[in-house]
Amino acid sequence: MAVGVLGVSGGLAVGGLVLLAVLGWALQRAVDTEAFRTADAVALLAAEEVLPDPLPVAGGQVRVQVIDAAGRVRAASIDADRLVPMVSPKRIDAGARQRLTVSGERVGLAGPVRVVAVPAGTAADPRTVLVARSLADVRHSAHVVRTILLVSFPLLVAVLAAVAWRVVGATLRPVEGLRRGAEEITGRDGGGRLPVPASQDEIHRLAVTLNGMLGRLESARDRQRAFVADAAHELRSPLTNIRTELEVARRLADRTDWTAVSANLLADTERLGRLVDDLLLLARLDEGPPARATGPVELGALLAAVAARYPSPPVRLDAPTVPLWTEGDSDELRRILTNLVDNAVRHAHGEVVLAVGPPTGRGKSDGSGVGATAYHLVTVTDDGPGVPVADRERVFGRFTRLDDARARDDGGAGLGLAIVRELVRRAGGGIDLADAHPGRAGGPGLRVRLLLPALPDPERP
Repeated sequence: MAVGVLGVSGGLAVGGLVLLAVLGWALQRAVDTEAFRTADAVALLAAEEVLPDPLPVAGGQVRVQVIDAAGRVRAASIDADRLVPMVSPKRIDAGARQRLTVSGERVGLAGPVRVVAVPAGTAADPRTVLVARSLADVRHSAHVVRTILLVSFPLLVAVLAAVAWRVVGATLRPVEGLRRGAEEITGRDGGGRLPVPASQDEIHRLAVTLNGMLGRLESARDRQRAFVADAAHELRSPLTNIRTELEVARRLADRTDWTAVSANLLADTERLGRLVDDLLLLARLDEGPPARATGPVELGALLAAVAARYPSPPVRLDAPTVPLWTEGDSDELRRILTNLVDNAVRHAHGEVVLAVGPPTGRGKSDGSGVGATAYHLVTVTDDGPGVPVADRERVFGRFTRLDDARARDDGGAGLGLAIVRELVRRAGGGIDLADAHPGRAGGPGLRVRLLLPALPDPERP
């Protein structure tokens, strides 16, 4: 506010000075023009040798003299001195039109006087017409304007400052409302939004944007709380099993089968380790870690390596007849396939089929969520109970179990498909679920369709 008022004051001051300068110049020029007009009229009379005596003038603030080359006054107006010229002959340039400023005492007028000199007469008798006009009116006009500016400018600055104060205050009032609203929002309560002003301006858009940010932060906080609660619940189960095993073994003492106890403890420890590894992986994926080095990966060899970890049956590999290449991190792609096969083996009744097809164009219309380009279609098919259509999106959530009553040791922690989706997104692909055998009596089965970007064969020229 202070900077604005100072800027306006400086601008008005400069404008006032310019106005005074222009006004003085314009009035001075008007005086000179009128004096030259009078001098030219008298010079015309002198050239015709018809000078009246006294010389006619208009107004009491004008003096006219006609002097010769020797400085003698040859004719004068009724109020002009007939003995002493208004300007010393030494200051007059014969034959030139001049503008001079002299003291009013020499002319008999108050204040400074403007004198113009115009050559007249003939070559044999050169004369000069002197016309003097008082500058009192010019000085008075400039003084009046200066007084008006000195009085009006402070009032104008005060009015503008008051208006600017009200306008700035009205503009910043919504900002103060946003500040108070932000001060009332704490990190403990779940809700809280900033007030949105009714005006459709930048403050309104800022409030809407900040509320959107608060909503996203609230959703992220809710997801984090749910994640922490689910993780704590999942970690509690193996820890409880380990503690129970140890307490029972210590109470039974000599009757304890330490071989069985160690086997149970080792199983719970492995389960605990897998859960911790999954949680750390999800945390790294949420933080957006730097992209790992990627390169061409041959899908046939990758599927064969994954299928070799399982007995046949239940896992059967439908190997491709030609090399099929994709781009990505081989460890992450192996983790994707391993999680999918583990899930299929856990629910299959008899067989799991792992297959990959040649490149095909897929787009968003097939529900995969990827753009229209060339992709390899990798499928993991089992003959288990399948997944209901209503739950096929929910199963990709974290800590999601469709059968909450089944044993956790058999069902896992519910993080496998969540990890798969995050890794598939990093690889630039898509994933969805479908029935493997619709209408089958033993169950529709489940077919996981995995789309991975296709690459041309790097070994082919």
